[in-house]
Amino acid sequence: MGSFVVQMDISAIGFSMSHAAFAGAALGLLLSFSPLLCAVGFALAVALLLGPVSQKAKLSPGVVTGVAFSVTMAIGFVFLNLQPGAAATGSALSILWGSVFALGWNDILMLALLSSVIVIVVFTFRKEFISILFDKKMAEATGLNTDPFYFAILFLTGLAVALSLKFVGGLLVFALIINTAAAANQFTYDIKKVLIISPTIGITSCITGCLISLQFNLPVGTSIVAITALTFATSITLSKKRKKENHSTSQNKPREKT
Repeated sequence: MGSFVVQMDISAIGFSMSHAAFAGAALGLLLSFSPLLCAVGFALAVALLLGPVSQKAKLSPGVVTGVAFSVTMAIGFVFLNLQPGAAATGSALSILWGSVFALGWNDILMLALLSSVIVIVVFTFRKEFISILFDKKMAEATGLNTDPFYFAILFLTGLAVALSLKFVGGLLVFALIINTAAAANQFTYDIKKVLIISPTIGITSCITGCLISLQFNLPVGTSIVAITALTFATSITLSKKRKKENHSTSQNKPREKT
């Protein structure tokens, strides 16, 4: 889903949903309920509210996002502090920094189910989603009602954020999604290829991060995000797309008269 977020330039909305997922997971711990399900519920609630609220209040999405960002972050820390031992407990720390090794079988089954939902929805409506990514106004001109698909992207992004919470924690969750998509965008203009390259980078980064974590006894989430950041930096250096743009710019630059 990071590819959609980057292409549509709605990263700020994603950050709000990541902190909503963090608040939901903290509430789950406080109530001795599934942190994953609570994280999903909070993230989806914010995803569903951001669009309509910004339209109803006649405010830009950035303003509404800023409010949601601060409120959900504050609520999350309140829930953590209400727990016995709060941030000193392993469960609370896993919410902040994540730990894939803390996943139980129920978590794995839930992750598989919700991931399947994302894949099925994106595959089923791939033409509509790609049309919106390419040019939303053009898609509307062809008669496509873009609002349901735009809200669906927010909904699925919230779901993806909540699913990633267990891996990298509430403070770094959105970096995993954004970094991989940003790296994929350095290699190609083709949206379809970006949608393939981005999750490939994400999976590879998760595996590599876990191996580094085991080898050097480092936090799993931090290791994974560090790998995605390194991948992004490498993609900028090796990007054929950027080299073509620079070459085209140098050719089109007017020569100075002597």
